[in-house]
Amino acid sequence: MLEEKYDAVTGPRAAPAQHGEAAFFDVDNTLMRGASLFHVARKMHQRGAFTLPEVAGFAWKQFMFILRGENMDDVHAVRDSALTLAAGITVADVEALGEEVYDEMIESRIWPGAKALAEQHLRVGRKVWLVTGTPIEVATVISTRLGLTGALGTVGEIVDGAYTGRLVGEILHGPAKAMAVRGIAESEGLDLTRCWAYSDSHNDIPLLGMVGHPVAINPDSRLRRHARENNWPVYDFRSGRRAATLGLKAATVGGAVYGLWRGTSRLRGPGH
Repeated sequence: MLEEKYDAVTGPRAAPAQHGEAAFFDVDNTLMRGASLFHVARKMHQRGAFTLPEVAGFAWKQFMFILRGENMDDVHAVRDSALTLAAGITVADVEALGEEVYDEMIESRIWPGAKALAEQHLRVGRKVWLVTGTPIEVATVISTRLGLTGALGTVGEIVDGAYTGRLVGEILHGPAKAMAVRGIAESEGLDLTRCWAYSDSHNDIPLLGMVGHPVAINPDSRLRRHARENNWPVYDFRSGRRAATLGLKAATVGGAVYGLWRGTSRLRGPGH
């Protein structure tokens, strides 16, 4: 149960820091409607970075990825393609793109209910981290704009301000998220049994299962079933009906990363 302290005159007031406690939020379809990198890909299309046939191919890859379900073989295959396309792109390009996409496309898609949960954790003195497969540069923009503590995201190796085409570690997906959170817990002195985690995807069950307060938000069918079997709270912020999974999940870790790097690879210009 989240607790909130009030001042008789001014209303809600910040509580002392809750040492050892934190909350971890997935981003795509948990904190926001849809997938962040899908909107990055849309922005790249607006800039003429790729054509309509390429957009159609991008959408088909997303569809097939969802139809088959996510597995680590798929993730590794997409990772290899994405890294090849990423080599040579500058960090400044991705950071600037992240700022634009947040202002124009992401901000309006933040779930008010999920944002309220994050803000309530902050008000009672808990740190709030985003944990996402999105590149850390984009995840950091979202975290900063929302006033959160920080972000854990996929980290690309950078030399002289440009991506080398290699990762530092793995795509932050599935079990890798749990490992990253465990690392933060050790460095921050967190007691995971007193921490919260929020996600929409069954792929994040390793993360949800390692904290004392797991919460399913807008869950897919497998996570909804798992949450019900384990008596986890379920919040569904999709109005009026269950949102179409293929629409909201159109850019999960595989297709979304592919779409981002397929578009931004052309930022390098001719000769690369």
